[in-house]
Amino acid sequence: MDRWDRAGRVAAYGAALALTPYVLIKVSWVVGSLVGLLPVGTGFGMAEWVVLNSATIAMAGIGIAVALALVRPWGMRIPGAPLAFCAWVGAGFLVPVLPYAVLSSLLGSDGGPKSGDDADPSMPVWEAVLIQIGFVGMGLGLAIALPAYVRRRWPDVFAGRLGDRGEGAPGALPWMAVVGAAVGLVWLYWAVGGTLGVAHRDERGTAWYALAATFGLWALAASLATWATVRGRPARLPRWVPMALGWLGSGSLFAWSGWKLPFTLYLAITRPADASLPENLAVAVVLHLAAVGAGAAMLRALVRTRTESSRSWPTISPVRRSSS
Repeated sequence: MDRWDRAGRVAAYGAALALTPYVLIKVSWVVGSLVGLLPVGTGFGMAEWVVLNSATIAMAGIGIAVALALVRPWGMRIPGAPLAFCAWVGAGFLVPVLPYAVLSSLLGSDGGPKSGDDADPSMPVWEAVLIQIGFVGMGLGLAIALPAYVRRRWPDVFAGRLGDRGEGAPGALPWMAVVGAAVGLVWLYWAVGGTLGVAHRDERGTAWYALAATFGLWALAASLATWATVRGRPARLPRWVPMALGWLGSGSLFAWSGWKLPFTLYLAITRPADASLPENLAVAVVLHLAAVGAGAAMLRALVRTRTESSRSWPTISPVRRSSS
């Protein structure tokens, strides 16, 4: 076991341990609300509150299982595709927002990356701290343990340079890169104070601006990385650079917009009086749908352009190769 494997081992166990209190807190919220000991969150009925928190419990449980799979021997034997997909979603949720989460914790900001139900003002401080530790710990753990796992199971995935496989695919820009860049530019426009597509300007806060900038930058990074990988340019660029950026950026587009889309649709349909978003709901729905589609297509493009030497990489979509 070399130093990378040792670091991955510590990171994986640390990630699973960090997220465990989050699961226990969410279970207490569900049970407490059902027996009448705890209130439901603002803007939610009992059914919505239980379903929402049950979903986050399931997601956190999958995250813990993924973290353990990255280090335990059985993780090398299970099918690669579902593990890679879950790791892609988990890394997309947490790794891109790590700088913001750490800074907001150090500065005492009112918001880390919220899951949509963690902003209840009645939540005790110790619960908020444990939830933040869970997010940051899992994000840091995945950032270290996932590359170590890929290095063991698919050692050739990130090897070489972009030009090693030839000239790359000719033609127009990949559509998913164009869509992802457009979504990212809209988020960056809002981050610098743009108001087109914003319905409730007073609802914008520091956290909203910071997260819009974060997601916008990662959307642009994913688009550029996908373009570079598909086209094979610049030829001398190490393959791991665009693959890593494309993996994280596409996961961020898919995971965060996939998570926000149901909330946005819920608000658009029910129009509750005590809950709203800064964005125009129709615009937000279109952006999230575009982000989910672009993120999924970017993952497919990254898998399709793997090198000949990495045939053991999990096949998420059919790969067609020319006879030349």
